[in-house]
Amino acid sequence: MTRLAVLADIHGNLPALDAVLQDMAPFRVETVVVAGDVINWGPFSAPVVERVVRNGWGVIRGNNEFYLLDYNTPRAPAEWADRAKFALLPWLHRNLNGRWRSAIAAWPDTLSLRFPDAPPLRIVHGSPRSPWESMYPILSDEEIEVFMTDVEEATVIAGHTHLPMDRRVGRWRILNPGSVGVPVDGRSGASYLLLEGTDEGWRPAFRRVHYDVAPLFREFERQGFLDECGVIGHLVLEEFRTARLQVHPFVRWRQAHYPNEPVTMALLERFSPTSRWAYTPLAYHVNRE
Repeated sequence: MTRLAVLADIHGNLPALDAVLQDMAPFRVETVVVAGDVINWGPFSAPVVERVVRNGWGVIRGNNEFYLLDYNTPRAPAEWADRAKFALLPWLHRNLNGRWRSAIAAWPDTLSLRFPDAPPLRIVHGSPRSPWESMYPILSDEEIEVFMTDVEEATVIAGHTHLPMDRRVGRWRILNPGSVGVPVDGRSGASYLLLEGTDEGWRPAFRRVHYDVAPLFREFERQGFLDECGVIGHLVLEEFRTARLQVHPFVRWRQAHYPNEPVTMALLERFSPTSRWAYTPLAYHVNRE
C-alpha cells in the first residue's frame, strides 16, 4: 500500500518541519507532497525551501510563493504596496533570493498524483481554481461544489486556510492537512496528514506534533524582524504565540475604524484591548473552550 504524507503551509518554520519529519519517520512514508506556502511568515524560508528541494518532494506554489515571485514586477497588484497589509514582502525578498527563487519559479500550481494501488489525488493550495481561494470547513456543500467544477479526481487535498478538514461533498472527498508552521485554530503544534492508499480510497490520519518554538523566536530576533516589519511583525509573532489570527483582525479593525491612520505602535496599542473575535472570520471561531 502506498503511504503518503501531505504537508501544507510550512511558512518558513524550520523547527516545526523538523518535528514533522521526526514524527513521520516510524511510518515509513514513501512519498511526501507539500501543498504550497512553503515560505514567508516564519524566519527560515530559505532553509525550508532547501530541505523541500533536496528531499525531492512534490511541491506546488501557494499564494505566498506568488508574493515572492510577483512582488516588484508588473504582475504585482497595487495593493501590495500597502504596508498595513504587506509589510513582510520586502523582508521576504531580502531573505530569500538567488537560486531558491529560481527554483520556486519552476514549481507547478497543482499536482495530480496517480499511484497504482489507490485512486488519483489532486493537490491544490487554495481551491482547484486559485491559490487565493479558501475552502473553509463551514462552507455549505453547494459552496464547495462551485470550486470543484471539472475536477476529475475523487480526492482533493487543499491547504491555505490552516484548518484541518475532512469533507465529503458530492462525489469528492476534500482533505486539508492543517498548517505545519502557523496553526490558527487555537491549538499549538505542527499539523500534517498521513494517507494510506487502498483500492477503495485513501485512509487519512491527521497528526499534530508539538515542538520547541524558542529557536523560532531567537531567529526572528537575530534577523531584526521587529525593527524591519514593525506593527505587522509584532502581530506575526503573536500569531506564533497564540495559534490565532492576529494580522487579519488588525487589518479589518483598522479599515473599520481608522482607515486613514498610519500603521504605528500607537495604533497597535489602541487595537490591543479589542476583542479579536469581532474581526475574525467565523471559520476560525473554533476551539474557543
